[in-house]
Parts: sequence; C-alpha cells; structure tokens
Amino acid sequence: MTGALKEGVKGLEHELGFYVGGGKGKTSRKTPDEIVSSCDRLSLDPRPLVYASRMAAKVDNAAVQDGFELYHHAFFFTAGSHWAVVQQGMSDASHTARRYHWLSESLESFVNEPHEAICSDVRGQTLNLVAAEHDALRSASVELAAGQPDRVVDVVRRYGNTARPRGRSQQVRGPRLPFDDTPTLDMPARHALILQDLDPRHLHTVLLSTYERAPDSFETLLGLEGVGARTLRALALVSEVIYGTPASTRDPARFAFAHGGKDGTPFPVDRATYDRTIDALHRTMARAHVDRSEKIDALKRLSRFAKDTEPSSRERT
Repeated sequence: MTGALKEGVKGLEHELGFYVGGGKGKTSRKTPDEIVSSCDRLSLDPRPLVYASRMAAKVDNAAVQDGFELYHHAFFFTAGSHWAVVQQGMSDASHTARRYHWLSESLESFVNEPHEAICSDVRGQTLNLVAAEHDALRSASVELAAGQPDRVVDVVRRYGNTARPRGRSQQVRGPRLPFDDTPTLDMPARHALILQDLDPRHLHTVLLSTYERAPDSFETLLGLEGVGARTLRALALVSEVIYGTPASTRDPARFAFAHGGKDGTPFPVDRATYDRTIDALHRTMARAHVDRSEKIDALKRLSRFAKDTEPSSRERT
C-alpha cells in the first residue's frame, strides 16, 4: 500500500503538498536523499525530517527489542513539515509481521511512548526501552554510558560467565536501513539476553566511544553511531544490577486487523474471518448516522470490494 501511494503521488507532490519516501529493502536506504531532494524544491530545512526518519528507525531497531527485524521504512511528510512513519518487521521464528506507526502531531518524545500504534498478530516478551515505565532505566543507562567503561564491564565480568553458553547460535542482522549503524551480532537463538551473552571486550569498545561523547540524554545515546540493540540491552542489564531498575517485558503491540497476505506471507488469508469482517463493516455502515446517499455509496463500494475478492469458480474447486 505504501508503495502504491508513493507511485500514485509521483509527479503530483508539489500540487498535493504531500511527499513519500522510502520503501522496502534497498529502497529504504534512499529515504534521507529523497527527503532532502523534496525539501530543496520546497526551500524547507530537511534536517528535522531526516532526523525523525532516522530516529524512528533507530528506536524500532534497537530500543524496541521484540524479535522483529525491520525490512520496510516509509516516510510521509507535508509541505508544512508534518510527518508520519510506517515501518514493518518480520519474525523468522513465528513467520509473522509487526507494524510500527509514528505520527508527528501526537509525538512528544522520541524515547518515551513515541508510537501512535504497534500492531501485530503475535505478542510476547519485549524489552521496550521507550515505555513510560522505563524512565528510571533510561536515566541509569545514560549515566552508565557517560561514565567510565570499566564500571559496566566489571559488572559483566563479575556476574556473567564470559564463556558463551552452549547451544545453537544465530546471526541477528539489522535491516540495513541507510541510517542504521547497528553492527551484525552473534547472539543465542533464544530471545532473552543475559549477562553471560555479553563479550566484555566488545562492550568496552562501544562504551569507550560513548564515554568520549558523554551523552546527556537517552535520545542522544540512542542516536550515537555504534549504539545498537546489544549495547542498550547490556546497559539495561547492568543498570538493574547496580541501580535495581528492573526492565519490564510488557509487549506494547496491539492486535492487528490483518487477514493475511495475497502471497501467503506472513500467513494465508483466513476467508472465514475475512467474510466476517466485511459483514461487520456492512452492519456498521448500515447503522451509521450519515447522509443516506453517502451511506448507499459506501455500501456499493463495499459490495464491489467483496465481489472483487470472491474466489472464482476455478479457485473454489
């Protein structure tokens, strides 16, 4: 849908005052350049929009650790600098997708409940470092990142066994968005990360970099090059040991209304649920307090849609 919208407004952006950047995979890497190109024609400062695009990706890459890897980033904005982000990630473990929605009008902070919504058909344990209840954890992480690296590394060495736990490991790769600087990580197949999983040498290198730049806020820390999911999780684990600030695993996702993909990805369409949804929409529109002509037009459009999505006689057999 986002790709169709981008194609549909092509050439009409300045007439509509509406612009679309990004997309799936390699196309997502062009997002900053597309924003800059559009802003040049508008004589608009692109930096706040590029920053918003980058931070949305960084939050959902590193600060929301739910097992879904981003592969899609779409950025929408207007000539008045209002913007929205739609990102989607895929879980190899459950073969399901999760979508992340951002809206500038309701955004008060990039690192404290920034999402308009997170939608998924599967929920589970999630380290959501931008949750409101993690304010103390964020502050502790900043203090640790701005302090001497040895303090954190000593805790890892003391409470964790530097030898890797036995068991199958897998490579967890970032989505490689143009503004993603999260390195490739070797992590265990299980979703949870414990102190034993951390390599003190790698951690010391990253923390030495954050110490030299002394972040003054969690947003600044998150935006630093080299600070990714593993570093943030390490800081969360160590802050729990030092400051007693336990991390919540509450999943922020709401259940989605997806009926499956046309290609069976992330799951095949459930026709029974699909039909019940269309029936519910029919009943809702029939009861809606709107002008009769508008109601009839809406019902006609829904009927056409239902007819177009009906399987052919060949498909039924």
